[in-house]
Amino acid sequence: MPFGSLTMHIIACQLDIHWEDKEANFAAVRAMLGSAAPAEPTLIVLPEMFAVGFSMQVDRTAEPVGGDTDQFVAALAREHKAYVMAGVVGRAADGRGRNEALIVDPRGQEIARYVKLNPFSLGGETKHYARGEDVQVVDVAAWRLAPFVCYDLRFPEIFRRAAQRGANLMVCIANWPVARIGHWTTLLAARAVENQCYVVGLNRTGRDPHLEYNGRSAIFDPHGRAIAALEDRPGLLSARLDLAELEKYRGEYPFLGDLRPEFLRPL
Repeated sequence: MPFGSLTMHIIACQLDIHWEDKEANFAAVRAMLGSAAPAEPTLIVLPEMFAVGFSMQVDRTAEPVGGDTDQFVAALAREHKAYVMAGVVGRAADGRGRNEALIVDPRGQEIARYVKLNPFSLGGETKHYARGEDVQVVDVAAWRLAPFVCYDLRFPEIFRRAAQRGANLMVCIANWPVARIGHWTTLLAARAVENQCYVVGLNRTGRDPHLEYNGRSAIFDPHGRAIAALEDRPGLLSARLDLAELEKYRGEYPFLGDLRPEFLRPL
């Protein structure tokens, strides 16, 4: 099977994010990726709020569509001839921020801009960031990708909605702290098993003024097995995903066909 048909190469950058320092983070991403010329199609993934860290200072971090961070992401896609998914900070109509996952194609054109459905209320994110309205599923080469952000991972119903809409690849970008890292790996595996899909979980490392992060980024196959994983240091997470194998598995074990949609409706 040709690599460019039903396979997807994932390259995820587990960064030690520089606090509210966009230029330093842009430089860190470029250095990490180096002169990589990955085979097509490739999806490069950058963490939640990769350019600034998990900051509640929206006036310092938010950018308009087409701002510096959007431009960096687009240039990265063109340079590496790859799709890129990255966490960016936008602005909501009410003045609060929007914790977004931007996806661009290899030409640097935006193809999706997902807004985090579940801001982290315990950390005060709901005061500073507006909630998103719905899941998104977007075509990335031959794949159907659903983007999610950090705390979204605790809410299986939104992942299930994405699966109902055809998602076979789910990517969750995060700033997930060390105190609850066991939940992170367990929930990533669960989302893969219950939705019979690949799941990419990309976390950051290092510290910010409030929390410590220890990475543990991983890619899980539809059986919940980690096919690639990182520990607590910055680095590249890489794997090749096989859509033909996924479709074969779904065909042999059509668990998703037994869903009861009536139980997914709002109560």
